[in-house]
Amino acid sequence: MPRFNAVPKATDRSTPLQIELSTRPAILPLYFRVLTARKKKASASQGDTVLASVSLRGQQVDVERLRAYRDVCGFAAGGQLPATYPFVLAMPLHLKLLVSDAFTFPILGLVHLRNQITQHRPIAPDEALDIRCDLLPPVAVKRGYEFALTTRVSVAGTLVWECESVMLSRARHSGKDKPLQSGLVLLPQDIQGMSGHGGDSWDIPEAAGRNYARVSGDWNPIHLFASSARLFGFSSAIVHGMWTKAACLASLERRSGLPESFRQSVEFKRPVPLPSSVRFQSQAGAGATVFRVADDSGKTQYLNGLLEPL
Repeated sequence: MPRFNAVPKATDRSTPLQIELSTRPAILPLYFRVLTARKKKASASQGDTVLASVSLRGQQVDVERLRAYRDVCGFAAGGQLPATYPFVLAMPLHLKLLVSDAFTFPILGLVHLRNQITQHRPIAPDEALDIRCDLLPPVAVKRGYEFALTTRVSVAGTLVWECESVMLSRARHSGKDKPLQSGLVLLPQDIQGMSGHGGDSWDIPEAAGRNYARVSGDWNPIHLFASSARLFGFSSAIVHGMWTKAACLASLERRSGLPESFRQSVEFKRPVPLPSSVRFQSQAGAGATVFRVADDSGKTQYLNGLLEPL
């Protein structure tokens, strides 16, 4: 389960940084800071529960942006917010935490490993949303350091939605940072018993990254063009992981509908190159549905997931 912690007001250097926003931060200045920030790699924190938090109250949904998001991700028109949409609203707050002094790792090169969203009840598009994001301390693991960004969305003081995104910063450990099994939320392992056949075939166009960037505000260069992705070590542009997760949720909704309250957990196994032909498969079991995105043969897995009603 995601962990959420109350953050006290900062009174000295040992207490977490707390940022309270009155308006949603502009994306482009944040991306400029992402590209230019000079940060030194740090060791895992000892004893801290939250390094920094940022909050924004009374966030309103732009109806036209929401409509465009539904189109790009495959959701039906109208109705409640897709459960992945509050992540889009919170994304500038995540960047605000990553460019802050509380996050001492390089931002470029971070890998999104796992994501878990819990919808406690459907959210209406006209509701005013209070959003709070926390940056949890890094944990030493084999490949570097894992850390989590947690997000809570409340309406009139009641928690309606929460999320934990687990990220990896590749790094060598210092002698005192013994690699551990991350205590952060663990999401699905390889899904067994699904063949590489059947399911829905998705032809993801080369422009998918740019299309999602326009509706989400996530203009990371690795998603836009092959030329810009190559600057960061990719042979082609790759689609946003949260687009893939949203497309899975939209497919599950079309197939059998969704419960009013549920938890959707995914593990991003590897990037989906653009353009690409992939296959979405799902299988309902006792009280939960497993799903995955893989290549047509089923041998290359891009995403594994689990949907559980609450």
